[in-house]
Amino acid sequence: MPLADRAALTCGRTRRAAAGRRDRLAYPGAMDALDRLAAELLRLPPSCGPVRLVAIDGHAGSGKSTLAGRLATALDTLHTGTATGPAPVLHLDDLATHDEPFAWTDRMLRQVIGPLSRGEYAHYAPYDWDRRRFGPLRPLPPAPVVLVEGVGAGRRVLRPYLARLLWMERGPEESWVRGRHRDGHELADFWDGWTVAETRHFTEDPSRPFADALVRECGEGYVRLPGPSVAAGAHQTITYRDGSPAAN
Repeated sequence: MPLADRAALTCGRTRRAAAGRRDRLAYPGAMDALDRLAAELLRLPPSCGPVRLVAIDGHAGSGKSTLAGRLATALDTLHTGTATGPAPVLHLDDLATHDEPFAWTDRMLRQVIGPLSRGEYAHYAPYDWDRRRFGPLRPLPPAPVVLVEGVGAGRRVLRPYLARLLWMERGPEESWVRGRHRDGHELADFWDGWTVAETRHFTEDPSRPFADALVRECGEGYVRLPGPSVAAGAHQTITYRDGSPAAN
């Protein structure tokens, strides 16, 4: 990565007066870096009909939703010339359920991938985690870039439709501590079951070895590094030894 890009993505020391603003804004250097990433994504060839489908994967609690929101705003500003509203983001929490935390691929292919690949609006039914049932259909436009964020966004069945796979680089234990703190004691039992399910999923269907870029949160900014798929090369095979990826 060019030194300028790495420097711009490196964490800044600016402190916001209001802590609540941190969910919406990064410091200026980080936003410039997100603008560059957004510009790169817009230059990619479409991967799903007219859409460049970009996945943001990583462990639960790693910061995927925050990155997706900031990147969506950067994409919208570049595409329209003004911040009229963030680019479309599909949160996989809307497709998962209590009973099927990862068995949502059929819904994804039928409700989202199929229509987008034809250049049509997708309509998916978001799951209501409080009422434990699916809600009314929600539209998802075939925008130039559509972000898909959530655990398993880079899974095997979806990778053929992705223009890029970004991996939020934060370890599972640290991510889960963040997630538990965010959700409070009321969801402690849910998290106990989730960590087991997530570990099983990534053991059987890992995403990180196929990521085009690793994104690390640092203070109020991000550091972007080449992903394992770039380091391994297009014609090299990813294998595993003792649970660790290695390029052959």
